[in-house]
Amino acid sequence: MDARPLRSGPFRWFFAGWSISMAGSAMAPVALAFGVLELTNSARWLSAVLTASTVPMIAMMIIGGGIADRYRRDIVLALAGLGAGVSQAGVAFVLLTHQDPVFLLPLAALNGIFQALTTPTMRGIVPQLAAGRGIQVANSLLASSRNLARMIGPAAAGFLTVAVGGGWAIAADAASFLLAAACFGRMLLPARPARAEGAPSMLAELREGWSYFSSNSWIWSVTLAFAVLNAVSVGIWQILGPVIAADTIGPEGWGLVLSARAVGALLATVAMVKLTVRRPMIRALTLMTLPAVPLVLIGTGANIFWLAAAAFAAGVAAEFFTVVWSTVCHQQIPERLLSRVGAWDEFGSFASIPIGQLSIPLLAAAFGTAAVAVTGGGLLAVAMLLPLLLPSLRRIEFSTER
Repeated sequence: MDARPLRSGPFRWFFAGWSISMAGSAMAPVALAFGVLELTNSARWLSAVLTASTVPMIAMMIIGGGIADRYRRDIVLALAGLGAGVSQAGVAFVLLTHQDPVFLLPLAALNGIFQALTTPTMRGIVPQLAAGRGIQVANSLLASSRNLARMIGPAAAGFLTVAVGGGWAIAADAASFLLAAACFGRMLLPARPARAEGAPSMLAELREGWSYFSSNSWIWSVTLAFAVLNAVSVGIWQILGPVIAADTIGPEGWGLVLSARAVGALLATVAMVKLTVRRPMIRALTLMTLPAVPLVLIGTGANIFWLAAAAFAAGVAAEFFTVVWSTVCHQQIPERLLSRVGAWDEFGSFASIPIGQLSIPLLAAAFGTAAVAVTGGGLLAVAMLLPLLLPSLRRIEFSTER
């Protein structure tokens, strides 16, 4: 395979579907947060809706990894995108017509299930479309597209929410899923080899993925670190953030802060197309202490300038890590195991999110937003540095094969 993945037709279709889906999804967090708050005027309802999506996603993640390694990944992506588009259209309908918010819960759950199919499939598909140095280039291109969407989408969603309500931004997200599904359906990856009689069951294949995951400390140590990060940052940034912003900088200001984070992320991923990094995991995890800063600032009432600046730096760090981690996994883990091992990684990383979603608002009510945010930021920074105690992780290098 060429080290320049855009020369490949299947990668171009994947890149198109990915980019379209990211454009719609970038508007969804702002639109959903303020749409639910407009409908219910309740942070608890927002917490419930986010949790209703997250729990099924986590519960189905391992099965999603097994499906992605067992069947053609282009077909899995197309079907999951179709289902996600329909479920998001239902969410848009509830918000636009001001229905009872209880209807959001099953729709959010469906969306979470389709995300559980999509995420491990995305994790495993890149090595089928690129090789050697091309894997880092592909990951950088995909991350750049995602971050360009995140740079424009949140601000657009904030202004759209103020103008006509969050439901229309969710409707655009639904349309993007459907269009992305059409692109994924055009990838036409090679068919999987026919399964021989007596081949392992899916349960046995999932156990094989667990065995590989659990026997490699360089993987599960990072997974545990991100379990801490996700519980803390989702609870503080995604739930307390919009609630605080609604009374301070408003939806437009919050959208601009999220866009500032995306600008930093975009710059990092564009640089990673050409950058060769030595000892990548050392640099990536050290930089991942920076996302602790905006968590502290949101709790202490910082103005929009400092909040946007910290979000920008956090975006640089997060996307540098994303490209590094994706490339390391794609180069170190056998392709036939990628989605299953990735699913265990995602499951471990995401399993703590409902804890953060449900507990952070309660802790903030009991101890105050500032105390929870500052403590959470410190915990996040420590969690990012602990995996570096492992020599096996510190020694990892990128493959430079072309």
